[in-house]
Amino acid sequence: MLHLIPRPLHRALLRLAHRWRHHWRKFRRAPLAGVSVFVTDMEGRLLLVRHSYGSGAWALPGGGMGPREEAEDAARREIAEEVGCRLEGVRVLEKLHETISGSPHTAWLVAARTLDRPRADKREIVEVRFFPTHSLPEPLTPLTRARIAAWRGKLR
Repeated sequence: MLHLIPRPLHRALLRLAHRWRHHWRKFRRAPLAGVSVFVTDMEGRLLLVRHSYGSGAWALPGGGMGPREEAEDAARREIAEEVGCRLEGVRVLEKLHETISGSPHTAWLVAARTLDRPRADKREIVEVRFFPTHSLPEPLTPLTRARIAAWRGKLR
């Protein structure tokens, strides 16, 4: 149904929703859960996205989890929705407890690989690319930078 909304209008609505969600979280302080997904290709390059909302910096793909959704399932769903890829070898690396917009947040760091070619939907995701891990783009969001550092620590 959302695909019936013209892309420019959809992107504008996502920017508004992103700001509203930030204020709602500060007010409500309800616990949240989500996944950040480290997707690599067969060359070991890392998949990063730029959202149509927020700072415009490069970030890990991912998103919120449903109330009874497992982290691995949320990772598969989010990657399929955001960039149209199927995941293989999905595994949880770490569970972090943090605060986002004043709300308690459980972040699941999930790793997987794909054989598919990602594509931006030009609505939520405006750009998607694989990058060599030794040559990541700038700017990265601070949260993405911290999570990549944690991921690199898990690889050693």
